[in-house]
Amino acid sequence: MELRVLHYFLTVAREGNISRAAEVLHITQPTLSRQMIQLEEEMGRQLFIRGKKNITLTQKGMLLKRRAEEMMELANKTQCEMRETQQEMTGSISIGSGESASAQVLMDVMQGFSKQYPKITYHLLSGSADQTMEKIDKGLLDIGLLIEPVSTERYDFVRLKQQEKWGVLMRRDAPLAKKEFVTAKDMVGLPVMITNRFYKKDDIGGWFGKNHKKINVFVTYNLIANAALLVQKKMGYAVTIEGAASAYENKDFCFKPFYPPLTSTSVLVWKKHQIFSEAATKLIEYIKMLAEHNSI
Repeated sequence: MELRVLHYFLTVAREGNISRAAEVLHITQPTLSRQMIQLEEEMGRQLFIRGKKNITLTQKGMLLKRRAEEMMELANKTQCEMRETQQEMTGSISIGSGESASAQVLMDVMQGFSKQYPKITYHLLSGSADQTMEKIDKGLLDIGLLIEPVSTERYDFVRLKQQEKWGVLMRRDAPLAKKEFVTAKDMVGLPVMITNRFYKKDDIGGWFGKNHKKINVFVTYNLIANAALLVQKKMGYAVTIEGAASAYENKDFCFKPFYPPLTSTSVLVWKKHQIFSEAATKLIEYIKMLAEHNSI
């Protein structure tokens, strides 16, 4: 068994779908299907139960999954041990990020990576997704943390498990602050602030549904900081994600989630076919390793 094939197998097991797994692995579906069939032949056992849309593991498949995870973990540990002599690596990595709960995941990644390469330095840029993508495209940023939906055609990426919960940042003395959740009907007739990107997308519009045209959007913004100042001055309600609003929750502000819930996922992206510094390359490899082990 090759480690590469075991990596393919674990990705298929995690995604539960050959097509999705092939996309994650950046290989064709026929190639991945053939690899899995050859793996079953090599094992002499059926590893998958193939349905119309999804596949699940057999008992033997679940056993191989446990063993494969152990083997991949040992292989990665061995690689790390062999690279210990590289701890004197220096360099700088530029990272762009917006305001989100997933930013904490990014900080955890940096913390773990810094333990391996303590002399590498970082340049952090806070900005909207559009600003981050523009700087990545121009080569001014190595890596960006973006909230989906994002067109990833120009980027390689890792999707994070963290879910970003949408809702409303408001004053604690606002009428809606008494509610546990905020519905689309609750927002009708109120002065609303919303992010530039999602004002143009279907996500928010779809959530508001038939009430969409009744929503009074009087401000669009790219970062929550200025919108929060307007909320403080009792000028309206800011639609945002909980991760961005958390910095402002205090005696004056509170965040109320949408009902029905509306969530978004985040991705760590870097430009395809880009020539990176050795430091940035190592960080990307570290991110991929964490993703393979379902650790981020």
